[in-house]
Order: sequence, then structure tokens, then C-alpha cells
Amino acid sequence: MANLGKIKQDHQRFKQIVRGKIKDNLRDYMSEGELTGQKGGDTVKVPLPRIDLPEFQYGDKESGGVGMGDGEVGDVIGEGDEAPGQEPGEAGQQEGEKEREVDVTLEELAEIMGDELELPNIEPKGRDEIETVEADLKGIQKTGPESLRDFKRTYKEALKRTISTGEYDPDDPVVVPIKDDRRYRSWEEEPVPESNAVIIYMMDVSGSMGDEQKEIVRIESFWIDTWLRHQYNGIESRYIFHDATAKEVDRDTFFHTRESGGTMISSAYKLCLKMLEEDYPPQQWNIYPFHFSDGDNWSVDDTNDCMEILQDGIIPKSNLFCYGQVESPYGSGQFIKDLNEHFDEDEEVTLSEIENRDSIYDSIKDFLGKGL
Repeated sequence: MANLGKIKQDHQRFKQIVRGKIKDNLRDYMSEGELTGQKGGDTVKVPLPRIDLPEFQYGDKESGGVGMGDGEVGDVIGEGDEAPGQEPGEAGQQEGEKEREVDVTLEELAEIMGDELELPNIEPKGRDEIETVEADLKGIQKTGPESLRDFKRTYKEALKRTISTGEYDPDDPVVVPIKDDRRYRSWEEEPVPESNAVIIYMMDVSGSMGDEQKEIVRIESFWIDTWLRHQYNGIESRYIFHDATAKEVDRDTFFHTRESGGTMISSAYKLCLKMLEEDYPPQQWNIYPFHFSDGDNWSVDDTNDCMEILQDGIIPKSNLFCYGQVESPYGSGQFIKDLNEHFDEDEEVTLSEIENRDSIYDSIKDFLGKGL
């Protein structure tokens, strides 16, 4: 048992080291697409730099003590790490340094992300909670299978009966339950409040959005999704592509397909609003639409339509509407300026400019730092 305790301590220590390494390199992980592509189930494989555990290094007995050996004061010690007989830059025979991959649950990843970005926990704003039914062995009844007999309650019933009838003998305190004394545990159903949320991801896949811009959107969406799933018991994700027209796609298509075409942003907002009206009453759902684009739109008239749909339809139904504008050499970047002009004072609207992959870290903090 002592060995088991030591193993548990070592395992906990290793987990703390891994957690620290992930936190130290979180910004790098957020700028890469490795984790989004290999997500499966509830875990992801995270590549870690080499982990060196501290240990004593013993020298040769014949090598002398500290400060002994040839050399003068001021000589450089340990310059170069070449093996004996090997010139700098030569090919060597030793193994190179390898990265270690560790399995990390999405729950752990979300916790690390929340700690590092100092994200507040989400408090649903103005939304009723959906009640789900949970069954538990909390009830007691007089009939049931023997496997569910509650022996403690059965004995108490028998004791009460023998005392009340005068059968109980303190000098010979034998209590034998009869059929009427038996009590059995039973299933009881009770409503349990559960906060439900829906995230609707909208991505501009028009020709002005290059592969790099689309990859940035996919990476950021993965991390947002990871955090929100950590915060809610029940969550749904819906995905919309748009160029000149909009369509709903599944998660795999959203994270892997490349498309191109013209740009009409209102088509995405109309489809988003249709989803909300048909499937997600705001009294029962916490609603988070996220839209990513390079800020290029077909016309001023379509931009005006977008503002109207947001103001009268999407924003009043949502906890928070988030718009991320990815910098592109081909996009005008005008749309975020229009949004800022219309919704500058609106607390339910958050805007973020994403210059490149290194900006994903700060953009996620823009979106999630308010607690939604």
C-alpha cells in the first residue's frame, strides 16, 4: 500500500509538470492547427517539449574535485557539446531530441485555458434553465426485489413493532423482522436544472478568404468550443458557410472543406436567425452566434440588411454576438467598422480583429473574457 501511495504521488507530480508545460506553451498551441484535426472523443494528444526530471549526476571518481584540472582563470568552460572526435556541425550517431505526446482531456485543456487566459466562468444571462429528469435510489417502499432491501430500515421497523406490542425483551434483545417490516429502496425521479446553450459558427468562405484565414477561423472555433463545452452541461453546435449564399454544414465539413465565391454576409445572418426562430427559444437557450470574415461584403445595401437583421432579430435573442475579422490581403476590412459604428455601446456585441495566428490567443480573450 505504501508503494501505491508513492505511485499516486509520482503520477500527480507528473500531471502537474505536464499541466505547467501546456500552460507555458499554450499560446503556441493556439496558433497551430494540430489539435483541431485530431480531436476525437473526449481527449486530444498534446505534443510536449522534453520533460527533464531533476536527478543527481555522478562524475568519474578519477576526475578530481571542484576546481581541479588544467586551465587558467578566465578560461571558457564547456564550450561546445560535441562528442569526442566530432567537429561542430558534423553528423552524429546519437538520437535527436524527441517530443512526447500526452493524452489530455478536453476538460483539462479547458481548465488550463481558463487559468492561463484568466477567463471568468460563464453565468447565463436572463435565460431560464431547462429541467432534465434524474433517477436515483432515494425512495422507500414496502415491496420490491430482495436485492434492493434496505436492512437498516427493515430492522428499525421490526424494532418499533416489537417495542409497541411489548414483545421486545431487553434481556434477550433478539429482533426478527416479519414481512410487514421489510422496506425496499426505490427509484425516484426528480427534475434537475440544466443550462443549455447553442453556439452557431458562421464562416465566410468567399474567394477573398484564403486558406490561411480559414484555418485561423477553424483553430479559434476549436478553442472557443472547448471552453463553452466545459462551462455548460448541455450544448449544441451548428455551423454555417457563406459566400454569396449560406448553407448549414456539419462539423467535419466546417473544419476541413475549402470553398470560394462572392460575399453576401446577410445570407448567413438570415439562416442564423431562421435557426434561432425554429429551434432555440431564447427563454430556454443560452445563444452564442460567432461570425468570422475578412470584412469584405458585396454592397452597402447588403451591409444595411445585416445591421437590421442583427439589431431586430439575432442580438435580442442572444446572450452575446461575437464577430471576428481576420486580416486578409484581399478583403476590404470595412465590415468591422460598420459594426462598431452601429453597436459601439451594445454590451451584447463583441468585436475582435485577428491579424494572424499569433492573435488567436488575444482574440479568444476578447470574446470570452467578459464571461459571456
